[in-house]
Amino acid sequence: MIERSIEQQIRQFLLTDKRALLVTGPRQVGKTFSIRKVGKECFKNFVEINFIEQPQAVDIFKNSTDADDLILRISALTRKKLSIGDTLLFLDEVQECLDVVTAIKFLIDKTCFRFILSGSLLGVELKDVRSVPVGYIHELEMHPLDMKEFFLAIGISDDILNNLKQRYDKLEPVDEYLHKRMIEAVRLYSIIGGMPAVVQQYLNTNNLRDVSNQQLSIIRAYKRDISKYASLDKKLHIEEVYDLIPAELNAKNKRFIIKDIHDTARFSKFEDSFVWLKEAGVAIPVYNVEEPKMPLLLNKQRNLFKLFANDIGLLTSMYGPALQLKLLANDVNVNYGAIYENIVAQELTAHGFSNNNSLFYFNSKKQGELDFVVEMDGEIIPIEVKSGKDYARHNALANVIMNENYDINRAIVLCQDNISIKGVVTYLPIYMLMFFEPIQMESTIVHFDAFPTIPENNLT
Repeated sequence: MIERSIEQQIRQFLLTDKRALLVTGPRQVGKTFSIRKVGKECFKNFVEINFIEQPQAVDIFKNSTDADDLILRISALTRKKLSIGDTLLFLDEVQECLDVVTAIKFLIDKTCFRFILSGSLLGVELKDVRSVPVGYIHELEMHPLDMKEFFLAIGISDDILNNLKQRYDKLEPVDEYLHKRMIEAVRLYSIIGGMPAVVQQYLNTNNLRDVSNQQLSIIRAYKRDISKYASLDKKLHIEEVYDLIPAELNAKNKRFIIKDIHDTARFSKFEDSFVWLKEAGVAIPVYNVEEPKMPLLLNKQRNLFKLFANDIGLLTSMYGPALQLKLLANDVNVNYGAIYENIVAQELTAHGFSNNNSLFYFNSKKQGELDFVVEMDGEIIPIEVKSGKDYARHNALANVIMNENYDINRAIVLCQDNISIKGVVTYLPIYMLMFFEPIQMESTIVHFDAFPTIPENNLT
């Protein structure tokens, strides 16, 4: 059984918080499976409504008069007695019934049941909700399996991962045999990716044909979503942009060029398409910043960006089976640059490095391009992704480090070689990316003392 790290977060929330939990994320990332698993573990009564499989449930929420009436209707629909104190109501595919989001407030106020909601495309659909009940819903975003989850799924033990974490913390080289095996595991991850159904298909059969068929099925489902949920005038544009992702990433600078869609295309005409793909969780945009300075968000240039797939396995399947077989054989002629950069974008997103739903890179005509820049450990850290043997050559990185205006004290190069340090540059094998974590706000108590008593003669 594939273990997901988000399951512990769901479990902890359900046991400690009375608000409703909304689990979002793109289609096929395993939301429903994880919620069922945790919900049945934590509650005696687990009641599920799926608004796609049970369309009659939509009318229940549209036409209910109050909380008691709604609970009565839910009980009649599910044919289950809802017991106070030990019942979890799971409302799935809520993008089909956005009235449920606005109903949560009075359900929590007037009942003693617990609620968990889930759905896809909610970043798109929730924009039309009349009133999202702030303070009543906590949101968790789910992603495809990250590298650590994938490694555990294919049988790499906790002991090995703990050993790698120790090497990462101490910046000591990994045992050479283990290092080679982990690089092979990364190549496998680049083929399989992190969609749970695809990973399970691989575990069941080890057959790449079955894996590819499963991946193509997910891509077709994404395109059906575009046809179903996107407005009529945007459907064609969104699908054009999505289909161009593999080719644009394979280009020399990997930046998405609007005119590759059409000679007369303009960013203003297609901007909504990029936003739709981002909000639906189908693509990951990485925006250029004018300067690698904190805060990065203030330096963002929204019309200059790279566009990555939300899952590396889906990306390589879009390139076709020939590439997947070459990846498996470690063919030196493969452009690993696009593959590795997509893995990095995917991993940084899953680990919470996205700032206001944005990742960043830096490109300057004078200084060159940095693949990624992140805020980590209270400073700006450039990240270069190198897939070849000349990973120590990085002119742009050297230029930025030498620029005193940027105050760069540390840089990272992700590569296929072992751990080493040269000056302020740390060279890490790409699998060490699984240990990157953004800085978190710790519990900090701040008191504001009222002004001390001021003598009256100082007030005049």
